[in-house]
Amino acid sequence: MRDPLAEPSDLIRSVSRALRVLESVGRAPRGLTVKQIARRCELTVATTYHLVRTLAYEGYVIRREDGTYIVGLEVADRYRELVTAFRGPQAVGESLRRAAADTGWSHYLGRFVGGQVAITAVAEGPRSPYLEDLVPGFDEGAHATALGKSLLATLSADQRFRYLREYGMRPFTNATLTTTEAFEADLAAGDRRGMQLELGQFRQGVACAAVLVTPDKDIERRVVLACALPASEMMTSARVVRAKLLTAARSIADGIAADVV
Repeated sequence: MRDPLAEPSDLIRSVSRALRVLESVGRAPRGLTVKQIARRCELTVATTYHLVRTLAYEGYVIRREDGTYIVGLEVADRYRELVTAFRGPQAVGESLRRAAADTGWSHYLGRFVGGQVAITAVAEGPRSPYLEDLVPGFDEGAHATALGKSLLATLSADQRFRYLREYGMRPFTNATLTTTEAFEADLAAGDRRGMQLELGQFRQGVACAAVLVTPDKDIERRVVLACALPASEMMTSARVVRAKLLTAARSIADGIAADVV
């Protein structure tokens, strides 16, 4: 969400408007006409027409035969570049895939990106429920995922309070924690357990566990590793999950350290 108070004095309006147009088209998989885009973006039809023509020329939107516009393939190219940049060193990706193959559970890496909790890499496991939302770039529900909890646990209590106040505590399920008091108690239990955990708080019937891979004074360099599995399996295998996560975390930390050197 854009903060009007943080708007730069040298903001280039045309670029800002073009991005609003692209976002509007991206949220409408069936496509939008120029008039519909103009109405949603609160722009004149003439201005919208010029912006759409430019985006179409650059490949970021595509005009269909019925006159509507959809997202273009250039957006997919930028996403692939984002995934590659997020994933980090090759050794890290290999360790993540090996952990998923060895356990059968989907594994996720996460870190702060621009001060916000985000998933940065994913390796799917055949024994884990498919979670279509959890892809690189996903930056919601930090309070409801073990990955998010593990990162937020590295902040001070005041920093966590500000984070949760800014991004909210949406109730994904009936089990989602929606108060800061309950959240703080949950983090404390995770610290004692040696891993952060959630059971059905993000998706009913699914559990997630996470451990810290690399602590760092720089918030953007802190990395966590998480895995997802059926909640019923987590309830009987928590110690095994923790042991396997810690083993994989050490391998990933080695890969990150080798890249720095």
